[in-house]
Amino acid sequence: MKLGFIGLGIMGAPMAGHLLAGGHEVFAFSRSGVPAGVLEQGAKACASPAEVAQHADIIFTMVPDTPHVEDVLFGEQGVAKGLKAGKTVVDMSSISPIATKAIAARINALGCEYLDAPVSGGEVGAKAASLTIMVGGSEATFNKVQPLFALMGKNITLIGDNGSGQTCKVANQIIVALNIEAVGEALLFAAKAGADPAKVRQALMGGLATSRILELHGERMIKRTFNPGFRIELHQKDLNLALEGAKAMGLSLPNTASTQQLMSSCVANGGAAWDHSGIVRALEIAANFQIAGN
Repeated sequence: MKLGFIGLGIMGAPMAGHLLAGGHEVFAFSRSGVPAGVLEQGAKACASPAEVAQHADIIFTMVPDTPHVEDVLFGEQGVAKGLKAGKTVVDMSSISPIATKAIAARINALGCEYLDAPVSGGEVGAKAASLTIMVGGSEATFNKVQPLFALMGKNITLIGDNGSGQTCKVANQIIVALNIEAVGEALLFAAKAGADPAKVRQALMGGLATSRILELHGERMIKRTFNPGFRIELHQKDLNLALEGAKAMGLSLPNTASTQQLMSSCVANGGAAWDHSGIVRALEIAANFQIAGN
């Protein structure tokens, strides 16, 4: 198939690579330039999102936030300028569910289909083609794109109409953030009490407290490896989406709010680009004590 891919960062580049490895033709654009590795795999660099849309029948976007998606799609040289009726736009970014519904309506008005398909799994999942993909849109469009999703991920679910995929991703980010924060509190408590945090983590891995967060991010906290991964500033953005949605619906999400504040503390201390396991640094700063490395 003739595919487009816009946004070739630490997630997008390996995702586009899997589409190329699947035998598809990929027309690519990234603000920072198409990475050499993606070009070596056979991608064709384009000068603008509009040019990508002119060549491709299905266009994937993978950019940081809602304004970036809106600019890529509807800017002066945006995807919309290159669309013709019958094409499909698939946004795999993590953005506002409310904005997604409006974006989908604008794409539909051009005679094209739209799927919101945010992912979970981070850089590791992108490279391993094991991403969880949460999809909003029509069943017919989902079925058309599903074989392409299968090249990039393993757990692929049609949640409902447009916006539902993004709603599911926000829910995912709430769970992940609160679990990282809980692991951070537990390991900080254990270390301050004089226990070996590595051995505490090992013991907890055999009980009800075990989780992928404890396995992966607990190790990061102990080894002090806070290079992303998934940047705190992006997770902070996702929790802001959760709190904005909660406010609109009249919901109280108290622990989401407190964890978002810990992320803000990390950003204030120069940690915007830390991996989200670096939430523990905000707890450590408040305690004047580190889990490891004292």
